[in-house]
Amino acid sequence: MVDYKELGLVNTREMFKRAIDGGYAIPAFNFNNMEQLQAIIKASAETKSPVILQVSKGARNYANATLLRYMAQGAVEYAKELGCEHPEIVLHLDHGDSFEICKSCVDYGFSSVMIDGSALPYDENVALTKRVVEYAHQFDVTVEGELGVLAGVEDDVVAEESHYTKPEEVIDFVTKTGVDSLAISIGTSHGAYKFKPEQCTRDPKTGKLIPPPLAFDVLDAIMERLPGFPIVLHGSSSVPQEYVDTINQYGGKLPDAVGIPEEQLRKASKSAVCKINIDSDSRLAFTAAVRKVL
Repeated sequence: MVDYKELGLVNTREMFKRAIDGGYAIPAFNFNNMEQLQAIIKASAETKSPVILQVSKGARNYANATLLRYMAQGAVEYAKELGCEHPEIVLHLDHGDSFEICKSCVDYGFSSVMIDGSALPYDENVALTKRVVEYAHQFDVTVEGELGVLAGVEDDVVAEESHYTKPEEVIDFVTKTGVDSLAISIGTSHGAYKFKPEQCTRDPKTGKLIPPPLAFDVLDAIMERLPGFPIVLHGSSSVPQEYVDTINQYGGKLPDAVGIPEEQLRKASKSAVCKINIDSDSRLAFTAAVRKVL
């Protein structure tokens, strides 16, 4: 059993409270290699910001659970070397799909886990999430649950269609499971193709797609029922067009790739949305730089 506190990590409880009170959100960056981790920690140290390092089940299998633990510990020490005296770094499992993977992550030093039972019938989602919470809370590890389904592809997480979170379910879900935060679906989606062209309009001058707005009415209804409760947005990469253009310029093919406009993310972060997940943007930046140089 590895205690995350001995690695210098923290859980999400206090940072989420401060984020909600302060009207901002914590970035949660997926990473798959050392170079991504270096960039995340450098940015966090430079801005003196808390940060969530998150890995999917596939990324954890790729990295090896033991190596990942020491990478997280090294990230804390690296942040200190960069001048951050008391770094606030979370190591989080993204889209855990079983009790076993969540338990393994807790045992190996993760300070936060997500159990994603959103594809299950409601009662099964509740039962699975509650089981994970009961185990994780013994070790002061925070747990994120999910209601609603995001479209798109992220590692093993695949969904053709999105289904908005039902506000009428959230009180019952949070009460029965004891989760510390709740991932919801209000129109974001995984991957660099967050919207189909027919869902968007086109800028007549640039020809670029303009995505539809997020369902802030659903978010408002959830916050009305769960005032001050930590809300999470998955699939929230903005897909910067400068990276898309660079990739296309140097041989890539990403026609009509479009993300969530940053102004919508800023609007969401002024509410109870205190964690915003970012994966595609990091991959796009990495890919654009490699293609341009090579």
